[in-house]
Amino acid sequence: MNFAIIGATGNVGRKTIEVLEKSRLEIDNLFLVASEKSAGKKLIFNKKEIVVERLEKYDFSKAEITIFAAGSEIAKNWAPKAAKKTIVIDNSKYFRMDQDVPLVVAEVNPNALRTHKNIIANPNCSTIQLMLPLKPLHEKYKIKRVVVSTYQAVSGAGKASVDELFDQTKDYLEGKKIESKNFTKQIAFNLIPHIDSFVEDGYTKEEWKMENETKKILDKKIGLTATCVRVPVKTSHSESANIEFENEYDLETVRDILRKAPGCKVVDENKDGGYISPLEAEGDYLTFISRIRKDHSNKKALNMWIVSDNLLKGAALNTVQIAECLIKKK
Repeated sequence: MNFAIIGATGNVGRKTIEVLEKSRLEIDNLFLVASEKSAGKKLIFNKKEIVVERLEKYDFSKAEITIFAAGSEIAKNWAPKAAKKTIVIDNSKYFRMDQDVPLVVAEVNPNALRTHKNIIANPNCSTIQLMLPLKPLHEKYKIKRVVVSTYQAVSGAGKASVDELFDQTKDYLEGKKIESKNFTKQIAFNLIPHIDSFVEDGYTKEEWKMENETKKILDKKIGLTATCVRVPVKTSHSESANIEFENEYDLETVRDILRKAPGCKVVDENKDGGYISPLEAEGDYLTFISRIRKDHSNKKALNMWIVSDNLLKGAALNTVQIAECLIKKK
């Protein structure tokens, strides 16, 4: 089959190329597409040099599956046109809450692909890694409510934000004045409890996304509240989740369920270093579960720590896995 990546030169686009190289997909041709600014650049795929094409001149009929990794404006303006000629898997937030567009985590709700109309949405990075442990636990115990706090890496905000973290860190250590361009406050040696724009009731869009995407993917009856925080970490999002079930549960059964959960790995030892940090998850396809323990304030609830590479499972990897699901069903 032929594949295409729109936004091929960005963080997620480049990660998608890496994941496609390692995937089981048989790709005859890969078309790399970007803005006029990046057109003409050369990228490597399977040891072959590919020249990046300009979006405005690209023919979408050249690929059976096209991955959009270029943000909401590009998705809004180009995905509907592309969908007339190719199946679109979109990484942006633009189509996620559209009732006619499946919102898919490959290990969680692949059956939603049956209803696609040539556009499929990839969920928010922080939602994806939360869904992996929640799905099997919900099947066993019925989740009533989730309280989650996220610790999100700067790479989730793009390359310029990563550069800003590095530049601010260097300036701070050299005693220079700190300037914030991509963040509302200094990110180096700091935390910012604000991701995306504010919506109603004091929440941000990132928090809103986690709540509503969870309902669409897993169960509309689940209550979820989130606080999303940007942290001075380059890659991998972390989450502290408190999960309340309808009834009491057995902790060892929970551990066993999570050990068997697709895409997950439990690293949970009650000793120094017996857990996963963001740095250790970087570059890994798995979502790691640590610090699994009872909530002593609520006998129907438990706590856990969830870490995953936001550029892989949170973006590029899940889109490629969706493509694999499509081809398998076909």
